[in-house]
Amino acid sequence: MPALPVLLLGGTGEARDLAGRLAARIDLSVILSLAGRTERPAAQPVPARSGGFGGVAGLVRYLADARIAAVVDATHPYADTISRHAALACAEAGVPRLVLRRAPWAPLAGDRWHTVADVADAITALGASPRRVFLAIGRNAVRGFEAAPQHAYLVRSVDPVTPPLAVPDAGYLTARGPFALEDELALLRMHRIDAVVAKNSGGPATYAKIAAARRLGIEVLMLRRPDPPPGAAVACPEAAIVWLDALVARRCAG
Repeated sequence: MPALPVLLLGGTGEARDLAGRLAARIDLSVILSLAGRTERPAAQPVPARSGGFGGVAGLVRYLADARIAAVVDATHPYADTISRHAALACAEAGVPRLVLRRAPWAPLAGDRWHTVADVADAITALGASPRRVFLAIGRNAVRGFEAAPQHAYLVRSVDPVTPPLAVPDAGYLTARGPFALEDELALLRMHRIDAVVAKNSGGPATYAKIAAARRLGIEVLMLRRPDPPPGAAVACPEAAIVWLDALVARRCAG
């Protein structure tokens, strides 16, 4: 029986982990799709494509042309556009869809979290007085902080922010997690950070900045995580494999 074609929407460590676990399977043929926003994507263990699909209609065509039998949406928790498109396209094409999304972080004793809806809300929460702000929300979201040039910013992203922010005081770091707690403590102390703006990405790779902020008593402005579209969802690659195994079993039985 031919292998079951599976489209894995990736860009996260969970997607790479799942792809690695499925790479040797002869009953599944996995294609990993990346958004193409990262200039130096990590190596992947299965065949990969890069770039968008052309909206919902384009994704429907792709599902048909590639004879995709299942979609696993393991995109970043804040990549809500592709998740919505995947839900609509799979519903139209009649293709089973699973969301693989790691659980969000939860505040602990000592955390000074302030949940904000978006960048504009974060700017309001920072206030009018100058502050030293660590922006750890990816390069695509930081441009909005040009509306608050009174603050000093430290921006960390996987790829460089080009052009630089149009503000008087901004520094830049390019790095890919995971990050160690002691390194994050040293970073926040060295730059005298008094506010962190972050996404509630979940998982261990980038949590150290949250733990460091808690230890140092620094305020964290946490961008609210979008709700995923309705449908089957799991929080770990192991559970996604169980879901795929059930699809394979039903196919063999039918």
